[in-house]
Amino acid sequence: MEYVSRVPRPPLDGLIDDLYYLAGAPPYARLMLPPMPGALLIVNLGAPFRIRAGTDTETAEYADGCVITTPTRAFEFGYPPRTRSVGVHVKPWGLAPFLAMPATELCDRPVTMEQVWGRSAVAELRDRLAHADGPHEMLTLLEQELMRRLGETTGLGLVRHTSSVIAAAGGTVAIGDLSVAAGVSSTHLAQRFKELIGVTPKRLARAYRFTAAVLPIDPAGPIDWSAVAGGAGYFDQAHFGHEFREFTGLTPTRYVEVRRRFLSEHPGHALDGWPLPAD
Repeated sequence: MEYVSRVPRPPLDGLIDDLYYLAGAPPYARLMLPPMPGALLIVNLGAPFRIRAGTDTETAEYADGCVITTPTRAFEFGYPPRTRSVGVHVKPWGLAPFLAMPATELCDRPVTMEQVWGRSAVAELRDRLAHADGPHEMLTLLEQELMRRLGETTGLGLVRHTSSVIAAAGGTVAIGDLSVAAGVSSTHLAQRFKELIGVTPKRLARAYRFTAAVLPIDPAGPIDWSAVAGGAGYFDQAHFGHEFREFTGLTPTRYVEVRRRFLSEHPGHALDGWPLPAD
């Protein structure tokens, strides 16, 4: 697959981790994406893809793309034989300025681009992207569209600062201390988080702690699970294992087996690291 990405210019870089272009044959027809402390916006330029937001929901098809706020469960992506899209990896608080509704309404409920920005606007954007001269121009066009839509969002400073504190601590932070430091009540802070991110500070902290524990794991080598759990601030290995199953549907041992499968079947692939084979 071809994968091109870059960080956007200010002020978008305070909201967005990177803009990316993805095209080609996916490594697997279905990929599982564990929850992460971030949001996702995809403008689809190829055949429709499918998303299943948890094992208890139906699979839905997305033709024009999708918007996913910070999730609390694993998502399953079903790709066509060849895919083509541009997208945005968004910081947890970064999607709010581009939404017309509270993020809590979208929590674990992916929506189409049309539902967020309107049919005619999305159709025009997709047409411009489809006729762009290569991935770099496509990312510039997407960046310009985001700049055009950027607006003021009440409470964003509070949520951004508090989320940054959570991120810096790898999720191991006392939630009660956050509201005290911010000078607001815990109820007010939780309400703002749900409005702008879709989840509470506690849930976001859990996502940061989980990813901080799991992403550094080298599946090719031996793993001391007790040390991994303790290093991430989990009370014990049993607590870590329970969190692992809730976030991925897998045990830690099974997760490593699936990661090793990806490494052996697609070494050096652009998507290696977080998505997992679901086939």
